[in-house]
Amino acid sequence: MAQAVKVGKSADVPEGGARAVEAAGRKIALFRIGGVLHAMDGVCPHRGGPLGEGAVENGIVSCPWHGWRFEVRTGKCVNLPGGGQSCFPVREEGGDIVVEV
Repeated sequence: MAQAVKVGKSADVPEGGARAVEAAGRKIALFRIGGVLHAMDGVCPHRGGPLGEGAVENGIVSCPWHGWRFEVRTGKCVNLPGGGQSCFPVREEGGDIVVEV
């Protein structure tokens, strides 16, 4: 069953930016693209790099360690067809960011 966890303030994730947070013991990467928040598993499957610290360009985040790339909206891995990251429902409530994990 999903657990709703407050992970920060809405202002913490700027447009086109990324942020690493923790929710229910999981590392989560948050992104804001086109004014919409997105949340995905924050640990790169390649070598465990922090996706929430990666650069975001055209809706794709690059792992800062080895450059693996993921679509922010879907979690799909650009480098490995069929691979990808889990995505989580995320919303803003009263200036807070809430992720369901």
